[in-house]
Amino acid sequence: MNLDEFNQASAAEAQQAIAHCVALPDWIASLVAARPWRSLDALLVVADGLAQRWDGVALSRALSAHPRIGERAAGAGKEAQLSRQEQGEVNEADALLTQALAACNAAYERRFGRVFLIRAKGRSGEQMLAELQRRLQNEAPQEQREALHQLREITLLRLKETFL
Repeated sequence: MNLDEFNQASAAEAQQAIAHCVALPDWIASLVAARPWRSLDALLVVADGLAQRWDGVALSRALSAHPRIGERAAGAGKEAQLSRQEQGEVNEADALLTQALAACNAAYERRFGRVFLIRAKGRSGEQMLAELQRRLQNEAPQEQREALHQLREITLLRLKETFL
């Protein structure tokens, strides 16, 4: 779907077109309600502004749709397909990297009570592991800010790619 088709689609069709970007129906509905968009840049500016308002509750809701780094996303939906593509570097990882990611994921979940979130696209498995190890040292408020930042990056990247 291109931006013109998105602008002209029914609300339900438009919501479906961007549902894979993030599991936050209010954010999706806000972007659909604000149509028509004159450009992708205008859409991205508003989308980012809305995403800047996300808090810990939104983070928890959105994380329900994200797999652990290093684990293959289950399902046939578009979000699962994107996760598999985005984590391509990890999916090809060697056994030691996979084990290290699993151990650090478990430590992260014990420490912060949620799945570790990182924009995987463009990062190697080793880079993601290093970032996971670094973020394990964060205090909870800082880590929530970093996780929200990563969620915004993932969401905006997916939104942009939807219309390219």
